[in-house]
Amino acid sequence: MERGKMAEAESLETAAEHERILREIESTDTACIGPTLRSVYDGEEHGRFMEKLETRIRNHDREIEKMCNFHYQGFVDSITELLKVRGEAQKLKNQVTDTNRKLQHEGKELVIAMEELKQCRLQQRNISATVDKLMLCLPVLEMYSKLRDQMKTKRHYPALKTLEHLEHTYLPQVSHYRFCKVMVDNIPKLREEIKDVSMSDLKDFLESIRKHSDKIGETAMKQAQQQRNLDNIVLQHPRIGSKRKLKKDAYIIFDTELESTSPKSEQDSGILDVEDDDDDEEVPGAQDLVDFSPVYRCLHIYSVLGARETFENYYRKQRRKQARLVLQPPSNMHETLDGYRKYFNQIVGFFVVEDHILHTTQGLVNRAYIDELWEMALSKTIAALRTHSSYCSDPNLVLDLKNLIVLFADTLQVYGFPVNQLFDMLLEIRDQYSETLLKKWAGIFRNILDSDNYSPIPVTSEDMYKKVVGQFPFQDIELEKQPFPKKFPFSEFVPKVYNQIKEFIYACLKFSEDLHLSSTEVDDMIRKSTNLLLTRTLSNSLQNVIKRKNIGLTELVQIIINTTHLEKSCKYLEEFITNITNVLPETVHTTKLYGTTTFKDARHAAEEEIYTNLNQKIDQFLQLADYDWMTGDLGSRASDYLVDLIAFLRSTFAVFTHLPGKVAQTACMSACKHLATSLMQLLLEAEVRQLTLGALQQFNLDVRECEQFARSGPVPGFQEDTLQLAFIDLRQVSLLDLLDFSPFIFSETSEPIGFLGKQKLNFIGETHLRKKNFPSHYS
Repeated sequence: MERGKMAEAESLETAAEHERILREIESTDTACIGPTLRSVYDGEEHGRFMEKLETRIRNHDREIEKMCNFHYQGFVDSITELLKVRGEAQKLKNQVTDTNRKLQHEGKELVIAMEELKQCRLQQRNISATVDKLMLCLPVLEMYSKLRDQMKTKRHYPALKTLEHLEHTYLPQVSHYRFCKVMVDNIPKLREEIKDVSMSDLKDFLESIRKHSDKIGETAMKQAQQQRNLDNIVLQHPRIGSKRKLKKDAYIIFDTELESTSPKSEQDSGILDVEDDDDDEEVPGAQDLVDFSPVYRCLHIYSVLGARETFENYYRKQRRKQARLVLQPPSNMHETLDGYRKYFNQIVGFFVVEDHILHTTQGLVNRAYIDELWEMALSKTIAALRTHSSYCSDPNLVLDLKNLIVLFADTLQVYGFPVNQLFDMLLEIRDQYSETLLKKWAGIFRNILDSDNYSPIPVTSEDMYKKVVGQFPFQDIELEKQPFPKKFPFSEFVPKVYNQIKEFIYACLKFSEDLHLSSTEVDDMIRKSTNLLLTRTLSNSLQNVIKRKNIGLTELVQIIINTTHLEKSCKYLEEFITNITNVLPETVHTTKLYGTTTFKDARHAAEEEIYTNLNQKIDQFLQLADYDWMTGDLGSRASDYLVDLIAFLRSTFAVFTHLPGKVAQTACMSACKHLATSLMQLLLEAEVRQLTLGALQQFNLDVRECEQFARSGPVPGFQEDTLQLAFIDLRQVSLLDLLDFSPFIFSETSEPIGFLGKQKLNFIGETHLRKKNFPSHYS
């Protein structure tokens, strides 16, 4: 029904339209009828219009016929006009036909063009729809392309962000396309790829950091040394401090906007190349050498992926392994200082990196983890240093090692690590350093004592005199008044030994620098080490020289003189230590120097050696004694061996002029007693069973020669006849005074004394020997 109504409405509209067209044809001029006719052909009801037109024509024909009938003449005229019009209409028809033909011919191309235009319009609509769809897909493709570029350039964290935008923002808009489904399926794989690649970069970074820890540590220690030098300069010259550029901050804020991180090649794995500039240039900070972006990227990536804990555990586990490798010292580390330096550089580099990670990341490492690593490192480092430093026998190497350990400790202290145990260990190394110094100075003293000529130092000019006095504190007004050339009482080893003791003190002081010790502790350390040098090293060296088999009396005398002057110089050594430590000797608990005891012991040993040496020389001369106890000749002078012995003793005691009086007197008395005892033993030997007056006379001459020597005062300081008492026992025991009563004992023919007479003589002599506590070999 609705269709019927619609058809009826369309029919009415068409009829009204045709009626309008017909009215226009009827009322329009012939020349302007074209547009009207065109509207007919444009329509779809051309046949119906023709019917309408035929009907209207018939209606007009009837009306014409009526009018003609009414107005025949007029009709005729009209017919005549119509005939004319007919001809014109025919012409018009022909023109219309021709025009239609031409129009159809020309319109054919237009129709073809219209068809083409129609197809173009269709294509245009399709293209427009396609463009609209592509506009939706293009951002997805652009984001995916951006994702691939970011992964190709190793910008993994931005790639992960891009992947999130792609997954949650762009792909849902075009999810019905097949390529989008492929992308969605590849997203987990891409995440794993990003995760694996970022972990690979982290592994490269960790490996590179392990290889370059020594370079990082070297830079950090150099920076600490530079800062310490600058602090020293500021302490010495406060005004300079405001003009010099201080050490830059240990921590540099790194850009965490990783989207702007520059691409990194595979070779660039964390260490930035820094040119070595002049020494005056500021040393770059340790963190300036390291690009930590691989760690940051990987941390952010794992955090976004929800695997931060896995990453933290992996990082800490790997760094613990690296710490154990770093803390394992090379077997030959003790041979050179470079071995220790490389070992320290690696440790410092490791903890500089960890400290920076601690301060630039949130929770990747924490203070407890760092403290745990440091405790392990501290214990292993101290154990390694104790082991390897024990092999060091060169004090210079030990001193350099101490300075290196101090720099190592100061560097790590800047980064907040406790280093008290390192300084405690340095106190242990200090004892070892003292031992190596003592060994070194034992060789120095040995060379000095071996090369000395044990003769007083001659000086021929004022400059030479001042040079010696400048090396050794000596004042002697009498010597100063003497003209040149003149001699010091001591030999060259006195100023040399004195200066070497001072050098030893300086060496001890060098070790105490930068150990954060008080002046009292430094003073105590120096005094204890110096006491060891004096009481053990120098004392042993002097004792070895004194006990040498080929030592002469002249050398022994000079040693006594030298040790006497060195003993007097001990107070100057006390002052020297006081000046460099600023600790007064009167301070409570201040250790005193034992140098006087050392030199006294050496001097006493030398004195005993002199006594022994003199006795040995006397024994050597006495071996030349060849008494003929049965001779009948009466001698007139002392034996040759005894004359030579007395001459030797005189020349020897002449050398004792510079010895302390008691030493010379004791030596002289000891020599005389030993001579008297030895002569007594010659007389009382068991083989001597008989003797003649001539033999006893010769022995008496020898005893008189000895008494004459004693009376001559070979050594000043003896009271009158004191030295002669050494021989009085010999005269009394041997009963040489009985020679004055020889007629009562000996026959005029000088026959040998009878057996009973010798026994009686021996009995008297032995009784006197026992009374005087002298040994007797007679039985």
